[in-house]
Amino acid sequence: MSRRELCVLISSAGRRVELIQCFRAAAGRLDLSLKVIACDRSPDLSAACHAADRAFAVPGCDDETFIEAVSDICRAENVDLVIPTIDPELLPFALHAERFAQAGTRVHVSPPQVVEVARDKLVTMQTFDRVGLPVPRTDALEDARDAMADWSWPVFVKPRSGSASRSISVVHRSEALPRDSAEPMIVQEYLSGPEYTINVFIDGAGAIRCCIAHQRLSVRAGEVEKGRTVRLPELPEFARGLARALPAARGALCFQAIADTTRGLRIIELNARFGGGYPLADRAGAVFAQWLLEEVAGLPVSANDDWRDGVLMLRYDSAVFEG
Repeated sequence: MSRRELCVLISSAGRRVELIQCFRAAAGRLDLSLKVIACDRSPDLSAACHAADRAFAVPGCDDETFIEAVSDICRAENVDLVIPTIDPELLPFALHAERFAQAGTRVHVSPPQVVEVARDKLVTMQTFDRVGLPVPRTDALEDARDAMADWSWPVFVKPRSGSASRSISVVHRSEALPRDSAEPMIVQEYLSGPEYTINVFIDGAGAIRCCIAHQRLSVRAGEVEKGRTVRLPELPEFARGLARALPAARGALCFQAIADTTRGLRIIELNARFGGGYPLADRAGAVFAQWLLEEVAGLPVSANDDWRDGVLMLRYDSAVFEG
């Protein structure tokens, strides 16, 4: 007999069918009855919405009615846990997390001060650098332009609050730096070498319980499609540094790093949410979805760092058909 029923809402569900599958598998291991619902601006065109038990249309997260729409769904469906999946919705959820909590719904999001650091790549690098974590030199575009003689070329140029590898370019000479941009940009020291995602799970008390890395063997639209878990020697220090830098962080986070051929491993950005490659971590035994369900259900939390090295993920395209 099932211990109890839980309801999880996947927000901005998009293509995250694998994330839904991870939560369902976790519920099975815990003998929980789980209902998974999903919301998206266009649920009819979302594979994850079709994979969910129910799906709902909501405004975009930049719409002032977004939080109200999601809150209404949570009340009507008795949602226990909301899982945001894209960066732009993190701050709205963080700012209104207490509102959801008062209605009995936990939003899986760190406090606003953590989200604000993660959403600003320049502030992320400054925050990590202050606690001794290895990061590449990073400046606002306008500051870098004023000090071009101090830079080595090429450099990365990217949006200060971008995600999914959007609008990243490599600039090979100072005169090619953009003069105008539609959004704030940063200039970052060029790094060349293997790329890694490091997924971290922080429990409700603020303790880092798991730190798992995978090499990004192949990437499409900013998300890993081929990867392999690997125990990097830097992981313990990265975990300790993250705890010093962001003591209020909770739940699942991930950061990207490049092992430069001359400078070693350098962190290049932080995401305060489940990463797109999380299913690989889950397969390797870092079952963040299960640990969150344990927290929400009031069960002993089994979070640990005993994941399997060398687990390979090879993603492929699949399809959902209607009609």
